[in-house]
Amino acid sequence: MNPEIKERFNAFLKSKNLRQTDQREVIFKAAFATDDHFTAEDLLAKTKAIDPTTSRATVYRTISLLIDAGLLREIDLGGDLKHYDPNFNDHPNHAHLICVDCGKVIEFSDDNLSVIEDCIVRRMGFRPSSSSLRVEACCEQLRQSGTCPDLINARLVRKKVPMR
Repeated sequence: MNPEIKERFNAFLKSKNLRQTDQREVIFKAAFATDDHFTAEDLLAKTKAIDPTTSRATVYRTISLLIDAGLLREIDLGGDLKHYDPNFNDHPNHAHLICVDCGKVIEFSDDNLSVIEDCIVRRMGFRPSSSSLRVEACCEQLRQSGTCPDLINARLVRKKVPMR
């Protein structure tokens, strides 16, 4: 976890006259312990494993605070659940490739995407403030071999995958 992110969160809480509570601390640590995307329910499960007294309401409120502080980004990975990306602080210009077969998410970046995006936005008379790119595609491994370990795992854990 980047210590600068922790400092920014503490400064944000102070600017809003909010305290850094033990539950917020646990939620913060769970959210930034990995670069993986997560849902609010995923984060709740992670925090409950650390501190069983963590409440669902506090998780949802802390997610909102982290978004307002500019430390967490809500992203659309398909389906009907909101996902959160803790990784955009270190890699702000990345996009997401989502397998419509198994739901696997791969982050990628390319300097050409930024240039194209900037050209399009400016040509249309806008000034960029933020962007998000999501590409949905079929799993190459599944297409070629007929099996995909990510699909098998997704079905075992009953993971919802994007609808085609």
